[in-house]
Amino acid sequence: MRLAALLIALSAACAAHAQAPLPQSALDAAAQLRERALADDTGYRIIESLTTEVGPRLPGSEADARAVAWAEAKFAELGFDRVWTEPVTFPKWERRSERAAVLGAHAQPLLVTALGGSPGGTVEAEIVRFPDFAALDAAPESEVAGKIVFVDFRMRRSRDGAGYGEAGPVRGRGPSVAARKGAAGFLMRSIGTSAHRVANTGLTRFEDGVAPIPAAATSLPDADQLGRLLERGPVRVRLELDCGWNGEYTSHNVIGELRGREAPDEIVVIAGHLDSWDLGTGAVDDASGVGITMAAGRLVSQLPQRPRRTLRVIAFANEEQGLIGARQYAERHAGALAGHVVGAESDFGAGRIYAFNTSARSASHALSAQIAQVLAPLGIEFAPDRGGPGPDIGPLAQRGMAWAWLGQDGTGYFDLHHNADDTLDKVDPEAVRQNVAAYAVFAYLAAEAEGGFAPAGGAD
Repeated sequence: MRLAALLIALSAACAAHAQAPLPQSALDAAAQLRERALADDTGYRIIESLTTEVGPRLPGSEADARAVAWAEAKFAELGFDRVWTEPVTFPKWERRSERAAVLGAHAQPLLVTALGGSPGGTVEAEIVRFPDFAALDAAPESEVAGKIVFVDFRMRRSRDGAGYGEAGPVRGRGPSVAARKGAAGFLMRSIGTSAHRVANTGLTRFEDGVAPIPAAATSLPDADQLGRLLERGPVRVRLELDCGWNGEYTSHNVIGELRGREAPDEIVVIAGHLDSWDLGTGAVDDASGVGITMAAGRLVSQLPQRPRRTLRVIAFANEEQGLIGARQYAERHAGALAGHVVGAESDFGAGRIYAFNTSARSASHALSAQIAQVLAPLGIEFAPDRGGPGPDIGPLAQRGMAWAWLGQDGTGYFDLHHNADDTLDKVDPEAVRQNVAAYAVFAYLAAEAEGGFAPAGGAD
């Protein structure tokens, strides 16, 4: 019985080895790539270059054009086989000035920032407070009409960013709902976790048929101050915004490619987004993602031979205002997306990666497990029940492309996200090296493998 059991086990092991999408030589090469990445500072130097030489990169701004030129030059400098741009056209929103103040007996300034998509205008009215979006949505028009709506929802801090999703409707839908109910303006506690006196911007959209109203966010300390003032009685606020939509603009996705040696029409994508909001310098959102993925591609390019498949690194345009570069890429390449094997995006700051998964979502998926094996020494766990596509990978995944998730620790990300503190000094070079190592391992092994990332039971 023991001999029979041993033979069965050996047979199973041999079968598993034969079915493995990656040979041991590829895993060994990936391990060496990982160690080189941990000793390489290219990722951080790219982040420093973009944030210093270009700075904030609001979509449609003069800096947007400089960022595109910077990315083209950087891809070429890093040794990619082919570098090109693809046009991305969108409405242009501009921020010019913003201020607010409490009026009356307790007069004092408020620190605010206009939400992307807000119209300009000056409004002066009493504020009406709601604890969350649901309360605003349920409020009668009589409670809102003529007032400045103040939504005072407190985002919770979380490692995986789940608190951001919970808070999202306040910014995304709150101004439109307030406008539909007759509000004169909209003010919200920032979607963020910073105790600093910084306000977080981000996009809002107004429903068709709703007249837009000035909409802004205030810092967490200012929101607390408004709460204390409201305990003392009615509060009247003056909100002055000079901002709004101003025509159309054409930016570009910037793409660097390493041509596959055997299957060049099969493409592995790693990406970040080139644009940022304008309050900081866009260091963690998302110069870090651009630097991490560009540096990972450079390391793969330095291997003795190209991987089997093509590796494509994309710096997407205008993620911040609705994934516009990614959506237009998906439309432009719709006929070729069947050849896009898998994609992963770095767009959650510069914290260390702690978990990995793919759309296969199975602990027994051989290729995912092999990649996870090489990622493990970086402190990255295989988490087959977690994760999802990054924002810009979403439009491609919706059309059938597989995705990979390299989950970054976002515990402190929303201290910086969309606010003036998003600057280079918050980026940890050691954490960047760990990220670059993880993306280089993933990109190389996904591009070298025979198999794909179909879910269990699906076709590879």
